[in-house]
Amino acid sequence: MKAVSIENLDVIFGHGLERSITMLDEGKTRQEIQEETGNVVGVSNATISVDEGEICVLMGLSGSGKSSLLRAVNGLNPVTRGSLKVRDGEEMVELNGIDANKLRDLRSHRVSMVFQKFALMPWLSVVDNVAFGLEMQGMAKTERRKRAMEKLDMVGLSEWHDKLPHELSGGMQQRVGLARAFCMDSDILLMDEPFSALDPLIRNQLQDELLELQRKLNKTILFVSHDLDEALKIGNNIAIMESGKIIQHGKPEDIVLRPETQYVEDFVAHTNPLNVLRGRSLMTAIGDLEHRDNMVMLNEMEQSRLQFDSQSALIAAYRGETTLPILTWDGESDACSLPKDVIVMANADISMRNALEIRYQTGLPLLLTENDRVIGVLSDNDFYHALLGKHFSNAA
Repeated sequence: MKAVSIENLDVIFGHGLERSITMLDEGKTRQEIQEETGNVVGVSNATISVDEGEICVLMGLSGSGKSSLLRAVNGLNPVTRGSLKVRDGEEMVELNGIDANKLRDLRSHRVSMVFQKFALMPWLSVVDNVAFGLEMQGMAKTERRKRAMEKLDMVGLSEWHDKLPHELSGGMQQRVGLARAFCMDSDILLMDEPFSALDPLIRNQLQDELLELQRKLNKTILFVSHDLDEALKIGNNIAIMESGKIIQHGKPEDIVLRPETQYVEDFVAHTNPLNVLRGRSLMTAIGDLEHRDNMVMLNEMEQSRLQFDSQSALIAAYRGETTLPILTWDGESDACSLPKDVIVMANADISMRNALEIRYQTGLPLLLTENDRVIGVLSDNDFYHALLGKHFSNAA
């Protein structure tokens, strides 16, 4: 089900917005509207939906409108025009024109926010910072501290519960912010560049921790970032924004392989493909390999080949006159533990990073399967093309 539904949304900051709306409809740019009216267009004609349990990353350069859109979801930025609905139990609540009491209820029970600058209260202990939202709800002290301690334990900070924020490192303070958001048990989390102020190693660690927490809690997360590698790593879907508009929205691999504008193509040009691309987008299809009788040739120099039966099921693999063992990788076990000189079959949706590790460990091409049938092969040439960015032309 949809957790957030946004249709034709405009967010404009200023006064006398009617003229700005008219200019938007006339196709005027943000700069032209600001010069004539003094108003600032934060979001223009945005349409996007976010499913329950999804991490959607709003991505763009500074001033692209990503934070303006995020803050509209909890009413911090009021809707100028269009529809913005948030799930509240079995119903979708429209924020355009919402009354103050209902908005307060949504913020208390349905939507929580994690800020870039931690937003911790320096005079409160760590546990009291985590429990603060529950205190505002009127929860008894014993119960709210119990829940806060559970969330601190979840982020590995239970031993620091009685410290003040200034006694913690930046990464630890951000964990407190995460614990506070999770403590509210809200269905939807809004995260406004929460890791951008941190050192790269700490940022990477917190990204991993967020993904692990998400596997356990399955929240709906809208995450603002200006770091494309971060967006590609954590997002189920990515919305790229420019000048207040959403110019492309889709899965990370689709964004990288099929950029719809020159702006997006430039944006993803230097992306590290290891965490993004999947085997099926890189592979050479079985039908494109050389066939000899009932054999498919993998490597002419090494005389490695596959033998299939009349139903296209794999029977055996050979290198020269030697029969090679065939293993199936389950996607969970450590690829680094695979032996040499083994043909490995893996699901076609395997990540490039895991596929490359398997190729390195076994010294042989990797077979990709779908519905228990081999559909393609990943060899060195496929990996070289991906690392050099040649996958763009293949996808097209």
